[in-house]
Amino acid sequence: MAGKNIIPTDIQIAICGSAGDGTIAAGDILKQAMANAGYKVIAFDVYPPEIRGFGKCVARARITSEQVYSLKPQSDVLVSLNDSHAIPHVAEVADYGTVLFDDMPISAVEEGEHISSHLAPSHLPYGASFREVSERTTSSARSRNIVALGYLAGIYGMPREVFHQVIAAKFANKPKALTTINITAFDEGYAQGGRVFKLDFNTFGGAPKRKNSQDVVMMNGNAASVRGCLDAGIDTFFGYPITPATTIMEMLAREMPKHGGKLLQTEDEIAAISATIGAGYAGARAATATSGPGFALMAEMMGLGVMAEVPSVVFVSQRGGPSTGMPTKTEQSDLNIAVFGAAGDGQRIVLAPTNVEGCYKCAGKAFEIAEKYQTPVVVLLDLYLSNRYEAVEFSGKNPFASKKWKTPSAKTGAKQVAPYQRFQLTPDGVSPRAVPGEAGRMHAITGLEHNELGRPNDQPGMHQAMSDKRHQKLPAALKHPGITIHKRFGDTGKIDVGVLGWGSTFGEILEAVYAVRKEGIRAAAMKVVMLSPLPEDAINAFMDDCGEVLVPELNYEGQFASLVTGTTGRAVHRLNRATGEPMDVNEIIDEIRLLAGAKALAAE
Repeated sequence: MAGKNIIPTDIQIAICGSAGDGTIAAGDILKQAMANAGYKVIAFDVYPPEIRGFGKCVARARITSEQVYSLKPQSDVLVSLNDSHAIPHVAEVADYGTVLFDDMPISAVEEGEHISSHLAPSHLPYGASFREVSERTTSSARSRNIVALGYLAGIYGMPREVFHQVIAAKFANKPKALTTINITAFDEGYAQGGRVFKLDFNTFGGAPKRKNSQDVVMMNGNAASVRGCLDAGIDTFFGYPITPATTIMEMLAREMPKHGGKLLQTEDEIAAISATIGAGYAGARAATATSGPGFALMAEMMGLGVMAEVPSVVFVSQRGGPSTGMPTKTEQSDLNIAVFGAAGDGQRIVLAPTNVEGCYKCAGKAFEIAEKYQTPVVVLLDLYLSNRYEAVEFSGKNPFASKKWKTPSAKTGAKQVAPYQRFQLTPDGVSPRAVPGEAGRMHAITGLEHNELGRPNDQPGMHQAMSDKRHQKLPAALKHPGITIHKRFGDTGKIDVGVLGWGSTFGEILEAVYAVRKEGIRAAAMKVVMLSPLPEDAINAFMDDCGEVLVPELNYEGQFASLVTGTTGRAVHRLNRATGEPMDVNEIIDEIRLLAGAKALAAE
């Protein structure tokens, strides 16, 4: 919470331009500077789908003094680096919002092609000569994005020093002259912005102070997943590039050698999952990362991981589908394949973090869970969460368990027998595991159904017993320490409307619930992080308190809603959207109001 003397800040800024304009670079500097200044920041960038780098880029950042959970449907400020791309986004600027643009185009423009002719009467225009200032101060137009950023910072009195620090850090590995040029461009823009007569009411109040003991890092979901892997002591990673998961492999390729790990880019996704399971069988903490199309290719080997009871971790960052679909758009439509995608009864554990900090925690805990319950674990992200930036605070203490190999003799409750039984039937379903090559622990591994020794056996009683074993060991994961499996927010006790959510959409759900509570609607939200096995008892208890239950998600079929109703046998209201964009908070708010009104009418 902000202190008593701090003016609340809640401003969303969108920077729009073409690939090559430095749009994303300007957005990176803005969000990092504001995070360093102490503000809460949520940011999300949109890239063009064209591989060759043409098309529109949009960098959005919501900067606040108090904690928020999603981007706003409308921005307070739009900065245009390319009018043709920015014009369609003028409608997304809030009433009395600000539009910054270059008022000295390089050449004459046709009528209607300049952004100034598209502003609504309620929009407040600020024109500045970004290109001319850049050319005059740096002898090049390439720094006009930095000039625009300086102009923006000058208008609102943002702290100049933190921008200098971030710019210097961004160009730290470049010639020193490049840092000097960009700081000069920023300062000239800042000076011009500071001289402008301010028309709008957007203000940046002071930022709340953070504890000095905490490490604050501006990072996206993929980067948080990488840090979780490293802190959990990942040994090996095998991957094949695919949007939006590729940066997980790229960052691990830089960092794993520093930590004694090994990474290999394989020839395809099938090789990646095969190598991951092989490494897990050999005792390594192993992982891979992919998206929906790649995970579809991994289905057969995921089944082997379940049958052979091999620990492994698979990160799946969802994008618009099916097939190749929309590589640069977000969706939550791989839930079904994550939970059910294997031949036969191949249940595995599935975690779906709801924010960037959750990506870190789920990534690290996935290795613990995979080893404890001897099964593949899927960590289900999506493009929105993979690329969404948030300021994450780290305490400095590693929250993940170290790798302590438990030999069969150390396995609690496992009766020692000879010969060694890798798939021994135990009370908790978890068998004594051994690293290949351990003396006296020779055993067979196969994708065929097998007996306790691991030898093929398709007798009815054995298949039933092994099926029981593979499934009955998983519910214990619902009580695994140090990770949030589910959590309720909002009103307690009986409520008008409850909202169930998962993954990246939960931020918008939480914003909506807090908004309608201010209107007098009794509402609550529950996030579900573990999708398999599903925390059925907790969900049923939540639904018992709800007059109506709403499930918003970013897919056409309502996959989570179907999972919930199929597990609990209880009906829910669905809000399904398949636009490729994050969920609109206002749509959730409207749906909650509608359900609350219907409940009130029914009670009369």
